[in-house]
Amino acid sequence: MPSYVLRRLGAGAITLFVMTAIIFALVRLVGDPAHLMLPPEATEADRALFREQLGLSGPLPLQYLDYLLALARGDLGQSFRFAAPALEVVLQRLGPSLILTGAAMAFAVVAEVPLGILSAVRPGGIADQAARLFCALGQAAPPFFFSLLFIRLFAVEWRLVPTSGYGTPAHLVLPTLALGWYSAAGLMRLTRANLTQVLASEYIKMARAKGLPEHVVLVKHALRNVALPLVTFAASQFGILLGGAVSVEAVFAVPGFGSLIVEAISQLDYPVVQAAVVVSVVLFILINLGVDLIYAALDPRIRYGR
Repeated sequence: MPSYVLRRLGAGAITLFVMTAIIFALVRLVGDPAHLMLPPEATEADRALFREQLGLSGPLPLQYLDYLLALARGDLGQSFRFAAPALEVVLQRLGPSLILTGAAMAFAVVAEVPLGILSAVRPGGIADQAARLFCALGQAAPPFFFSLLFIRLFAVEWRLVPTSGYGTPAHLVLPTLALGWYSAAGLMRLTRANLTQVLASEYIKMARAKGLPEHVVLVKHALRNVALPLVTFAASQFGILLGGAVSVEAVFAVPGFGSLIVEAISQLDYPVVQAAVVVSVVLFILINLGVDLIYAALDPRIRYGR
């Protein structure tokens, strides 16, 4: 297992290197910060001096080499816009996005896995029909639409929660529902489909024939086999939710990670964009590695290279 973890981390380092090279080149194709940040009356000499102060005057390969050396020291550069370490700026805005994404994922798991189980155990019942309706509605429109709808209903008409903002649990209610509904619907459908298939298998019939109580058959035998695809789906959805939170953050005025990236690109803040990509890649590498380790814990048959 330790050797497997080291190999995965090595592959992750290669991925990080490739992604930094790509984003380093792409952000410099967007525009020149000297033209954006200096006043129109600035001369070309002023712009050249400004680029030199920002470290943008040398050849691109040398700039990238300097960036890699600084990255190896844990230095991701200084934000042009905030005059602060880019990593610090990114981490400050990553917190609200992780909280929102985690809350949306928790809502999807807590609300829909039990509903999916009940739907599979009693197909055609009231719970099954309600779950299917919930799924259809949740996957019928993007989170942006539900954000506006929830604000209209719960904040403007009924005045139950704030319309926007960040800082209290009440501010998280509507963004969590709007962002998590789509994933909740997909998780419920996956739970129902897999559990229905497992409950019809021969070893479940054998467990029932032995006289085991239904809850033992369901929890000990059926759900363990459903857990692996659910973990895979939840891990992939966490990344999708983190990326899709941009529109929800914009509607609810949440000072999150996605809105920071949009602002940094529009302001040509190269270090912040690059730091955001580095943090995102590292986060996804760790999530995928964590999922593999959870696999081994859930299924003793899974053994990684020694």
